[in-house]
Amino acid sequence: MTGADGGGAGPWQDGVLAGPGGAMTDEVGVITGPLTLRTTAADGGLARFDVQYEDADEWYTLTGSPRPHHGRPAALHAAALAAIRDGGGACAPGAAPA
Repeated sequence: MTGADGGGAGPWQDGVLAGPGGAMTDEVGVITGPLTLRTTAADGGLARFDVQYEDADEWYTLTGSPRPHHGRPAALHAAALAAIRDGGGACAPGAAPA
């Protein structure tokens, strides 16, 4: 996982293979296959999640983004990666795992 562990550094960006049913985006609906997830800690304590097809130019907003990160944007990035791996029209995670 790129980016720093824990709090305010970032962004975090990783490749991920979407599970069956892919990841849901605001712009184009479900996307599948090899993707890249980028998580950015934004103003106001929010984490923004964007996905793209691997090596593509266009980024799409992961549905449900942005979400409050409660000081743990890296943990939310990891949760979003896990959700996308699981597929099922994955959306932005609602909370970081404890």
